Amino acid sequence: MNEFDFEGYTCPVPIRPTETVILGHGSGGTLSRDLLRRLFLPDLGTAAPRSLDDSAVVEMNGARFALTTDSHVVSPLFFPGGDIGRLAICGTVNDLAMVGARPIALTCGFVLEEGLPFETLQRVVASMQDAAKEAGVYIAAGDTKVVQKGGADKLFINTSGMGAIADGVNISGANAKEGDVVIASGTIGDHGIAVLSAREDLGFETALESDVAPLNHLIEAMLAAGEIHVLRDPTRGGLATSLVEISEQSNVTIEIEEEKLPYKPAVKAACEMLGFDPLFVANEGKLVAFVKGDDAEMVLSAMKRAKYGEDAAIIGRVIGTGKSQVRLKTAIGGTRLVDMLPGEMLPRIC
Repeated sequence: MNEFDFEGYTCPVPIRPTETVILGHGSGGTLSRDLLRRLFLPDLGTAAPRSLDDSAVVEMNGARFALTTDSHVVSPLFFPGGDIGRLAICGTVNDLAMVGARPIALTCGFVLEEGLPFETLQRVVASMQDAAKEAGVYIAAGDTKVVQKGGADKLFINTSGMGAIADGVNISGANAKEGDVVIASGTIGDHGIAVLSAREDLGFETALESDVAPLNHLIEAMLAAGEIHVLRDPTRGGLATSLVEISEQSNVTIEIEEEKLPYKPAVKAACEMLGFDPLFVANEGKLVAFVKGDDAEMVLSAMKRAKYGEDAAIIGRVIGTGKSQVRLKTAIGGTRLVDMLPGEMLPRIC
């Protein structure tokens, strides 16, 4: 049987253009990308290279540094396995680590809503301190603003960070190569389903906990074990959106295998019940790595020995160049295209 030709294939459900910001613009998927290209990059772009990786890489006096910033608006503030404070620290640490940087220092900015209990804020700050200690970074500066009741939803946090990149480390979404092996560091979709379960208005319960965690020490072990071309933490938009971004940046065809994707039974059950595709569900303590084929087993072994990499698995490989495409080999032997998250499946999950 001839293989189906995906050339020219488009999603049958178009995205309606809007003149105002909608929740989908924060999804990390297609609408977020359109907002970035339509409004932010034309006016805020600079002469500096714009890799669109998780962190920008800048050079000063022959040394390379990574810079990044991230805002956190998760609801509720506390969820199974984590809270907004741990999320804020881990998110920025991981963005730095995804370009191979060793995180050095962070800043944090708080937007507090009038009426927020001190006890709540104290719990969040203590959690931030614990996460920073685990990652081995320090918080160098901060800022606080208070808005009137109704002007925010209890508490928003912005964190920015700086890291140092060692000589010889060159990691970017644009570096995927034919023959690269794709490795996921663990089970997919845990964070999104855990946050969803904590929302009282949905009446949905599970024992699942968020995977929110700092991944910089795991990446240090991976870099010592083999040649890594791409790292990405599949947060908003999930694994599918991250793989599509990488395929576009590198202009490569990626093939992943459905039977090799690691899921927890609770995630699969929740997605089946709610009609979600787990490929689009967010993660906050997982990464996907594109590793030189000859080094893949060594990197995988190193990941399995490290904290937060015990469930690592090879899920696919780069099968061609010259066409940006992500294919999923299904469990029943078919093949389907994987695209970005088009809208907003789970708002305010990070």
